[in-house]
Amino acid sequence: PGTVIAFDDPGREQGLKDAASTSVAHFDADCRAVLDYLSQHGKVANGKLGAGGFCIGGHLAFRAALQPDVRATVCFYPTGVHVGKLGKDADSKTLERVNEIRGEMLIVFGSSDPHIPADGRSKIQNALKQAGTKFSIIEYPAEHAFMRDEGPRYDPECTDRAWSEAIRFYYQIFKA
Repeated sequence: PGTVIAFDDPGREQGLKDAASTSVAHFDADCRAVLDYLSQHGKVANGKLGAGGFCIGGHLAFRAALQPDVRATVCFYPTGVHVGKLGKDADSKTLERVNEIRGEMLIVFGSSDPHIPADGRSKIQNALKQAGTKFSIIEYPAEHAFMRDEGPRYDPECTDRAWSEAIRFYYQIFKA
């Protein structure tokens, strides 16, 4: 709580360590607290709550979509969803709860992402389809974390396209 983590290798290691020791219940409670705070904030339009995240944050955004007041969620390469792994819990039951999603979702994958292989992407898509969730999936010819603008996996063209799609998605839902 109250920790600032630098965007460098030691910061990334600390973030992964902290995430690995956090329970799904704790993640969900934090999410609910943030949504409650935002819903009371004067600069947030009534009924216009959304979520977005990358990697483990993509999984957390997916779980935010389980909240009834979240209308739009963008998940960029959400790790662990297809196998249920989140934090210190081996089975987050995220996919088992997709029928709770009331808003719309956009999920962005890299086709060469070893953390979310093709069968994992299909598992997520099939669960959303079966639940009747309104969603779109976009798959780019890229690796995991292709939007992180440092390191060898960064793909500026796919990043620009993914950002454009995410902005368009949020705009369509929240425009009025």
